[in-house]
Amino acid sequence: MRHTTATTDLGARFVEAVSDRDADRLGALFADDIDFRGLTPNRSWEAGDRAEVVDIVLKQWFEPKDEFDGPPQVESDAFADCQRVGYRFRGHNPDGPFVVEQQAYLKENDGRIAWMRVVCTGFLDPG
Repeated sequence: MRHTTATTDLGARFVEAVSDRDADRLGALFADDIDFRGLTPNRSWEAGDRAEVVDIVLKQWFEPKDEFDGPPQVESDAFADCQRVGYRFRGHNPDGPFVVEQQAYLKENDGRIAWMRVVCTGFLDPG
């Protein structure tokens, strides 16, 4: 698989789609054969197609009861053939307020995310 230089805004577009809970837009960012891995406090996640990734992110990690309070904080950069995007959501759910931060690393192929690794803090009390 040939990866292009990491100069696009795919990471920021990923965060926007998650924040907006837009499954169609999120799915469209991924290659058909995405190599996805994620790590949350109590579980590791793997997916090999875009529908699986959308399900993990929008139904498992962030459930409908989890409401975001405003836009996320986002920072990103690129190195070699990899992009990094860090983002923090603040929100609330029936258990109270939360903050959650994730770091994602991704590689692009033909304008789509072909490889992605995400590490998550889990839902924390913003104190």
